[in-house]
Amino acid sequence: MRRERALKIVLVVVGLLFTAGVVPLTMFFSRESAVPMIMSIYVTLGVFLLLAVRDPAANRSLIAFGGWANLAHAGIMAAQEYRNVIERRELAGAVVFAPSSA
Repeated sequence: MRRERALKIVLVVVGLLFTAGVVPLTMFFSRESAVPMIMSIYVTLGVFLLLAVRDPAANRSLIAFGGWANLAHAGIMAAQEYRNVIERRELAGAVVFAPSSA
């Protein structure tokens, strides 16, 4: 019972973070065209994670997708930074808050 309750708490926190916390920050402070596109995916995932709180067992594949997709994204970004495809500051989200060069 504790495990399911902990899972529900994590789903709510991550769902709210994706839906309400991250989006305004990135949409309003970023000049990168790719940010709104990726954030639309995170908003959608956040909404569905919040819906999954009702019955986590019935939504296992959605929860697994959310976790594995984020791990895959992190791995790709790490590989890109290692090969100098992206700047190191992008790993910490500094691009979101960086002033535009225009």
